[in-house]
Amino acid sequence: MNASASVPASAETLRSALGGLLDGLPPKQAASAVERLIANYRGRTPTDAPVLRDRSDVAAYAAYRMPATFEAVRSALDALAEAAPQWSPGSHVDVGGGTGAATWAVDATWDGPRGTTVLDWAEPALALGRELAASSGSEVLRAAEWRRAVIGSGLALPEADLVTVSYVLGELTPEARRAVVAEAARAGQAVVLIEPGTPEGYLRIREARDQLIAAGLKVAAPCPHDGTCPIEVGQDWCHFSARVSRSSLHRKVKGGSLPYEDEKFSYVAATRFPVEPVPSRITRKPQIRKGLVLLELCGPEGEGLTRATVTKRHGDLYKAARDADWGQEWPPATR
Repeated sequence: MNASASVPASAETLRSALGGLLDGLPPKQAASAVERLIANYRGRTPTDAPVLRDRSDVAAYAAYRMPATFEAVRSALDALAEAAPQWSPGSHVDVGGGTGAATWAVDATWDGPRGTTVLDWAEPALALGRELAASSGSEVLRAAEWRRAVIGSGLALPEADLVTVSYVLGELTPEARRAVVAEAARAGQAVVLIEPGTPEGYLRIREARDQLIAAGLKVAAPCPHDGTCPIEVGQDWCHFSARVSRSSLHRKVKGGSLPYEDEKFSYVAATRFPVEPVPSRITRKPQIRKGLVLLELCGPEGEGLTRATVTKRHGDLYKAARDADWGQEWPPATR
């Protein structure tokens, strides 16, 4: 689905826009910037300063991380769109949006005109985001407003149909994190938060989920309910996976020959308007065995985490189970 009558935002158009971004940047400098960004992603850098410091950082981030962020955010937005099939955001604020991956993902998810504002504390990221948007072919992206803002305590957001905060909470101190989530809950009719699919990222999402519910929002995805998360902290964590085509920089930094990798992420989508959460959600990659499929599920409040075994005796449901994917609803909707 395209958010304008112009060229759709997609993984392909994003890769095209990113083409040549590292031209003129020494490979060692790009790799060094990427390694530092990976360290931050894993939570080993300070959480009270912007992560993207200069053009080389931003170029490395965009080339290395933007496609993965795009796919993770788009997966989370798809789940929100499934829970609210008649809803489409007329305005969007992307908090800590950097070079705009989440904005591209929103543009790839919903049709129609939309006012978009991207906020970030790093001017080099905003500048590159404008540059990429200008080459996107999307009227919505080209018309987006890119504004410098301190992401933390004291943040003031314009009211919007949709507020996204992706891969940002881990950069903040706990106090700033709570302030940003509170402001997103105040300003947005729908709020989507995405973090790395690590135990630490899940805990940040879990805390934010509780905060959104306390602020009066209802969980649209991934959870089937607004109750306490049934996962025992320290024993497991809720996360999902999105497939990402590897760029040349991915291959240089990580090695390996596969043309893709899987981006693990945790997320929550919550709204102030009615939604239809899934009856249950598949929380791990389905295990396909001879004549059966094993599904791990998160179900309605009170049911918690369950396992389902679907065999050939289940007929069409068995066929659906074989085609089911991690993160999808179960049983499949008959829309």
